[in-house]
Amino acid sequence: MKRLRSFLDKIGVHVRPGGKYARLFPLYEALDGFLYTPGTVTAEAPHVRDAMDLKRVMITVVVALIPCFFMAIWNTGFEADRIMELTDGYPSGWRGEILRIFGFNHNQDSFSDNMMMGSVLFFPVMLVTFIVGGFWEALFAIVRKKDINEGFLVTGSLFPLICPPTIPLWQVALGISFGVVIGKEIFGGTGKNFLNPALTGRAFLYFAYPAQNSGDRNWIAVDGYSGATLLSKSADGGMQALVQASDWMSAFLGTIPGSMGETSTLACMFGAAVLILTGVGSWRIMFSVLLGGAVTATLFNLIGSATNPMFAIPFYWHLVLGGFAFGLAFMATDPVSGSMTPEGQWIYGLLIGTLCILIRVVNPAFPEGMMLAILFGNVCAPLIDLVVLKIHIRKRGLRHVQR
Repeated sequence: MKRLRSFLDKIGVHVRPGGKYARLFPLYEALDGFLYTPGTVTAEAPHVRDAMDLKRVMITVVVALIPCFFMAIWNTGFEADRIMELTDGYPSGWRGEILRIFGFNHNQDSFSDNMMMGSVLFFPVMLVTFIVGGFWEALFAIVRKKDINEGFLVTGSLFPLICPPTIPLWQVALGISFGVVIGKEIFGGTGKNFLNPALTGRAFLYFAYPAQNSGDRNWIAVDGYSGATLLSKSADGGMQALVQASDWMSAFLGTIPGSMGETSTLACMFGAAVLILTGVGSWRIMFSVLLGGAVTATLFNLIGSATNPMFAIPFYWHLVLGGFAFGLAFMATDPVSGSMTPEGQWIYGLLIGTLCILIRVVNPAFPEGMMLAILFGNVCAPLIDLVVLKIHIRKRGLRHVQR
């Protein structure tokens, strides 16, 4: 590590302000800040002492995502191996060619085979996400002559987890570009965006290329195989189709088709616990999303419908379907695009939970409602906080007058 420190110090002479390559200082600062603690300290008061700086916050979120990364790799490989054993097929495109060249033997009962298959499907998506998204982050930092902060570390980690395993890599590049540039950078970068960048990119892909990001052919990476998600099946056949397709425990553990990192509610619960215990994620938002979803789903259960089978889906099933748990733990709690006031966080979370179930039930053609619900909540969050602050100011004014 001393040699690496010495090497970085030698480069730093040329890229710091006044050096020959000063315009590249944001790239150097990003690498140096990622590997080492910044060597500069404040010289004058006032001082704010807090162990949780931006770097630690982002790393904490990534640590909380580790179980989701594991499930993204293992379950994606497990689902593909399961179908390959039945059909003797391979993933389409270059992924399948690589597996054929190396003589990959698919076996759903082999942990190593599942991890190998899942790695071939997941890591290219993640690699493209970080390369393309990192390029835009660096470009905007150089143009603005600002440091590259750690905000993209979380965006780049979240985006691959909410993509289907069959997504073309050029769409990955396009989606993360849209999320970073349109969803964040044009508003000033990390800390100034009002939309979640990862969800912004995912929503763009969903509406721009629905054939590759929805439907029945995109959730298991085997060429020519069609397999609907549980949400799609429940929208068509209600509880009967849902129970026939899977049991609740399998859906809770995540051994079902879906976006690569969203299927396991158990993994999301672990991440939620880490975020709550470290104070990075708001427990108010998580609980209120859960509460809003539970109340809304129960109301639909009580109302019932002779024509819409989604009315009969109980809340404990909604919790393990689609991206509800993942969005609750990692997306709704984004401290930048979410509500910041304690009272506002309750309203914000209730809005998201209610709207998610409302979209799923009332609009079965769009069974996954969490993405749109969170983006709508992001748009409303500044207004919610503004109203809360105005109410507080008015109450304080009244107390002052009464004195």
